[in-house]
Amino acid sequence: MATLSPRKAAAVLAALTATVTLGGATTASAGTDHARPQPKLASVKGAASFMLPFSPDDDVRSFSFDAQAAPYSKPLPGIPTGLPTDARGTVKVSHYFAGEGVTHTAEGTVDCLVTGPRTATLTAVITKVSPGGPDWKGKRLGFSVLDAGKDNGKGGSKDRVGFSWAVNNLVPQGDKEPTMAEVGTCMAPAPYAPVTKGGYTVEHAELPLIPKK
Repeated sequence: MATLSPRKAAAVLAALTATVTLGGATTASAGTDHARPQPKLASVKGAASFMLPFSPDDDVRSFSFDAQAAPYSKPLPGIPTGLPTDARGTVKVSHYFAGEGVTHTAEGTVDCLVTGPRTATLTAVITKVSPGGPDWKGKRLGFSVLDAGKDNGKGGSKDRVGFSWAVNNLVPQGDKEPTMAEVGTCMAPAPYAPVTKGGYTVEHAELPLIPKK
């Protein structure tokens, strides 16, 4: 069996050491360059006017949404992690009453958002109402959105919205006039009202796993 001279043995050992060192550096660099991406967050954005299919009139009703998921960001009693549907953002409501020539507006802070492909349901607690507007301040309202894609080419869109008042969320009271129920987080009907101008964009993301303790 051939043997290496002391000089050649030292050279081979030096080469192997350099190779191992470079390999380790390359692996570490790759781990840094390819860090795991952050999960995508759900959102719904846009502004649009819509009509009531069951009661068409000359009123102009519109909603503006700028909402984004913020999972597990709002601890609750007994639920210290918060919920996967926690969210942040704003909702703006505008209703022009044609018969009176008056516009009432309201603004709210988003507290819940859940999405599916092209659909979203969100709720917001109203923080501001214009003088003479509805008694909404401090109350939670529910909204739903259908993002039906691109504009239909006729100045409108195929998007739709729904909301938790007017013809739903009623509590029958026997022979008495029904009352409106309190709206829970992310509670809203299907998007039943067709958009007539503007539109919405829904970015869907799956609800994330409960964080580990």
